[in-house]
Amino acid sequence: MVRALPRLLAVLAVLLGTVPFAPAAAGAEPGGPALTWAVQPADRHGPDGRRWIEHTLDPGEVLTEHLAVRNFSDAAVVFSLKAADGYLTDRGRFNMLPSDRPSVDGGTWIGVQPQVRVGAGATKVVPFTVTVPRDATPGDHPAGIAATVTSAGGTVAVESRVGFRVMTRVSGTVAASLAVDGLTVGYRYSWNPFAAGTVRVRYTGTNDGNVAVTGTGTVATAGLFGLGERAARADAGELLPGGGREVEVRVGGVWALGPLRTSVRLTPAVLGGDPAGAEIRPGSATVTAWALPWPQLALAALLAAVLLAFRTLLRRRRRRLAELLDRARAEGRASALVGGSGAATGKGASAAG
Repeated sequence: MVRALPRLLAVLAVLLGTVPFAPAAAGAEPGGPALTWAVQPADRHGPDGRRWIEHTLDPGEVLTEHLAVRNFSDAAVVFSLKAADGYLTDRGRFNMLPSDRPSVDGGTWIGVQPQVRVGAGATKVVPFTVTVPRDATPGDHPAGIAATVTSAGGTVAVESRVGFRVMTRVSGTVAASLAVDGLTVGYRYSWNPFAAGTVRVRYTGTNDGNVAVTGTGTVATAGLFGLGERAARADAGELLPGGGREVEVRVGGVWALGPLRTSVRLTPAVLGGDPAGAEIRPGSATVTAWALPWPQLALAALLAAVLLAFRTLLRRRRRRLAELLDRARAEGRASALVGGSGAATGKGASAAG
């Protein structure tokens, strides 16, 4: 267990080193002195305040840009400079492909020197180029560029990197399009039969256009003939071309009245660049699910059973009371007959005497 601990820590360091990807962050070299650095967009003189780089270029165009590597450590460090295709994580954070996965798009358009040495507490500005292929398709081609440090942690090589995104939009027809896939609906009853339930909606928003967009979504659910319609927001957030994200939303106050018709509509908005002239293609999907009012039916059945039991008990009590009254009347008549016979016999005896 003790021998395996360094290897486990090294694997964790790999995971932690590849998840964050921001304009400025900190890293550490396992087993050695602490390293802290930042990488930012820059001009020839130093960092220029931009969070990332984005340009609209024509096919075949070449652009020169700059990055600044800032070493906050107490010793000089040699950083490797790497570019790769970009993507968004499940949580919506920008990242770039790891070194063991080859890039096929915007990451291959970036040319930069392989290494740079930055002194302790110093900043080094490095130029790089973005070369758009002549046959590049219109739209966004996300990539990232980073300064990395690779160190050995046991038998695992740990790569820590810090960088920023490089968004290249190729001129041409811009299509902002979203699709709604995998729409599912579930109904959750309330424990209170006098309260409405909740509809749980899940779907995957997919960017099937060619530019980065934000997806503003709405979900509406209604019962038979549109009764009890309810609506809620179901935004998909930022989506890069070809990317998707699962969205879950709950719509409260919905009564189970049989068929529930639920619709989701996603409207894209172009991110960055000039959205003028863009084709906007919203996406939508509709499903129908059944939700019967079982709690209310159970309550109605219970009330009917209680009412029936009460009526049965009331009838029995009335019948019992009627029987007691009939018995009392019968006993009264019998007593009257016995009293009348005794009086007649007494008069006859007196006359005879």
